[in-house]
Amino acid sequence: MNPRHRIASIAIGLLISTGATALDVNLVGLFPNKAVVQIEGGALQTLSVGQKTRDEITLLSVARDGATFDIQGRRVALAMGPARRQTSPAAAQTSAAAEAQTSAAAAANYAVVRTNERGDLVADGEVNGMPVRFAVDTGATFITLPAREASRLGLDYHNGQKVVMETANGNMFAYRLKLETVRVGGVAVHDVDAVIMDGNSLPIALLGMSFLNRTDIKREGTILTLTKRN
Repeated sequence: MNPRHRIASIAIGLLISTGATALDVNLVGLFPNKAVVQIEGGALQTLSVGQKTRDEITLLSVARDGATFDIQGRRVALAMGPARRQTSPAAAQTSAAAEAQTSAAAAANYAVVRTNERGDLVADGEVNGMPVRFAVDTGATFITLPAREASRLGLDYHNGQKVVMETANGNMFAYRLKLETVRVGGVAVHDVDAVIMDGNSLPIALLGMSFLNRTDIKREGTILTLTKRN
């Protein structure tokens, strides 16, 4: 073989073998058994588990904060990230559509909660824009926060209505108030009733019915899906 042809063949082989790593795949949205992806900065695509794109990208599985793909024969786990802006003139016409789809995904009003290793339904959410970890509790009438968590969130709960709560450890004092915004996944609810528990008897914040009853709840095995009601 001509040495020049041999060098060219090696170069082509390297490009093919590294094509999967060079392909830019960005995960921008998650739904039950579906993922929203942006490939090479193009328009957003929604894939179901098992579906393959013409770029030979297959969605294998969806987790709480990421998804696993087969990208041109390589298994790749991706975490969530924002959609990338398209800057080339040829992509300008699709940029507005991509941004619209991104907004639609963010406003999809879905939240997926999975059980932890102990079998508890635990969700990472927000109260007034600050992160909070919740345990889902359909037996709790209100969102319930430990006093230490309320202090971390900057809630002036002592100005709330003082009430007595019946608990497994007996009656306890609590303060009732409204939270401006509570968010779990894509579900955001405003003016949510909550109680703040004095003492240290509550180890984690409870996502109670004052939030849950404003969603449609679907339980399938270890997965709980919340869909905000219109």
